Amino acid sequence: MLKTTTKLLVSAALIAGIATSANAEKTFKWKLATTWGSTLTPFIDAPTNMAKLTEEMSNGRLQIRIDAANKHKAALGILDMVKGGQYDMGHSASYYWKGKDIDTLPFTTMPFGMTAPEQYAWFYYGGGMELMKKAYAKHKVLSFPGGNTGNQMGGWFRKEINSVEDLKGLKMRIPGFAGEVMAKLGLTVTNIAPGELYTSLERGTIDALEWVGPGMDIKMGFHKIAPYYYTGWHEPATELQFLVNEKSYNKLPKDLQQILLTAMRVSAYDMYIQNYDMSATAWSTMEKEFPNIKVKTFPKEVMDAMKKANDELLVEKSAGNPLLKEVLDSQKAYQKKARKWTEMSDYLYLKDNL
Repeated sequence: MLKTTTKLLVSAALIAGIATSANAEKTFKWKLATTWGSTLTPFIDAPTNMAKLTEEMSNGRLQIRIDAANKHKAALGILDMVKGGQYDMGHSASYYWKGKDIDTLPFTTMPFGMTAPEQYAWFYYGGGMELMKKAYAKHKVLSFPGGNTGNQMGGWFRKEINSVEDLKGLKMRIPGFAGEVMAKLGLTVTNIAPGELYTSLERGTIDALEWVGPGMDIKMGFHKIAPYYYTGWHEPATELQFLVNEKSYNKLPKDLQQILLTAMRVSAYDMYIQNYDMSATAWSTMEKEFPNIKVKTFPKEVMDAMKKANDELLVEKSAGNPLLKEVLDSQKAYQKKARKWTEMSDYLYLKDNL
């Protein structure tokens, strides 16, 4: 009996070795769908660079084809396509799925939330990755940070905002949880596709919109129509996401899994610093060439009303959603801890050196 068992174990080991060896030589060809069009830099650059890194580091064993939104025609259908196996991967933003699954909302960013460095620290060292894995497990999908915009601007407005009353009745493009905050203050909120934003603002279909920041806004031309450019509050650390079909991921050999993880992490951070450079460069141009742009901060009355509406909505959304509450509580606790260091290291330095 012992000899038979030993022979079976040896045979199993040999078969496993052959299978592993064969798998090591196998070429995997994946498809990735993005929410973004093929020219929307730097958003489209993150998955493009990730695919290039993956192929180079794997010596061609893992090849990923990028399908931009203008090809697959389902910009906001990425989660469903990756979940269903139509695509092995996706690149989008987690807050787009709040209507399908409220638990996914906080993994992009939250109004009055963490800055990008704080949020990255929370993801990788404060339990954020584990909570995101837990939230997406029900979809049989893995989610990973996919590039950060940093603090986004509060939007382009046709008229100056001096009070909460000035907001009431305005039509504004603003997605995510911030859109619900603004709706609570009396705005009509909509989420229009990027390619239609300029025309909508020009024709008066909307009175205001938020996009990202100078680096991405300059090409859109919003400043030619709406001169009031408000500073941010709603998306202090907008993290895009890589979505990975769990079955596809599990079929990869361990070394290719690690290569994929590394490529995603590198390309995500690269997008963050690329976007920072784009905004710094773009604003230096806009400031000189378009002196009519008026940079504004929302008045204290408006900010206080936004914070009040935000807090009320958080309580409302968390009720009956234990995982959402767990994520929000985790973020709040980490922000409280990290903010003291952010103030000491960044705020006080800037305050004394501007």
